[in-house]
Amino acid sequence: MIPPPFDYQAPTSVKQALALLGKNPEAKILAGGQSLIPMMRFRLASPAMLVDLNRISDLAYIKEGDGWLRIGAMTRESDMDRSDLIAKKYPLLADTTHVVADPLVRNLSTLGGNLAHADPANDHPATMIAYRAEIVATGPKGDRTIPATEFFTGPFETGLAHGELLTEIRIPVPGKNSGGAYVKLERKVGDFATAAVAAQVSLAKDGTIEQAGLALTNVGLTPIHASAAEQALKGKKPDDTVLRQAADLAAKAAKPEPDARGSAEYKRALVKTLTVRALRRAVARAQGAKP
Repeated sequence: MIPPPFDYQAPTSVKQALALLGKNPEAKILAGGQSLIPMMRFRLASPAMLVDLNRISDLAYIKEGDGWLRIGAMTRESDMDRSDLIAKKYPLLADTTHVVADPLVRNLSTLGGNLAHADPANDHPATMIAYRAEIVATGPKGDRTIPATEFFTGPFETGLAHGELLTEIRIPVPGKNSGGAYVKLERKVGDFATAAVAAQVSLAKDGTIEQAGLALTNVGLTPIHASAAEQALKGKKPDDTVLRQAADLAAKAAKPEPDARGSAEYKRALVKTLTVRALRRAVARAQGAKP
């Protein structure tokens, strides 16, 4: 199918982009276009205007500073996939980026677009929740930060107001004894997850779990924050019994729907298995294993 007619603008600054959004309430943001363009072709989306952010070079960067890993919204998945900094210090993010679709998609798709699209099947939302990341929204009145745990308000819905741009993602710099992992089951390479689990842990000096982050992909209408499972891990030695107890709680938090990928019961059981695997890998990395 061919999309209906639309206007097209390619601003070169955030200020210009915000001005266009303010004047055109029916406008849509174009980042990587890997989700929006197919939706337009099937006429599931019919924006009156596309505001293309690809000429705003200031929105593409990966850098550490002031206790945060800062990633510009227009940073490509492929750039994160090739980042030595992310590979060495942020294994959860490295895992996640590596399983987003396929290399051709990763060359175009952006982290900001992935998050702002808020597809419950997307991989990065759960990872940002597990990291306790912050999303920076820029609007006519300036910047505001939204915790990732509050950003995803519904399927394809976020805490962004109309007229705001997602401009930056901030991930807390992990401590010395920290590790993370993202474990995903997909029917074929490049597919959405049947289910996936993001885990991030920090260990105390005595080897117990000091902090834990745990979130689930594609087993609900939004990414699921498995907060009860996190609480069950804190202060405990990360032995197999403790990890399995947390996995049971994560499975209870899941709200899967049956579809071509499997029944709700199958997906809930899968969450339990993947949670144990993700936690084992995260703990091993926190104890010094290489990513």
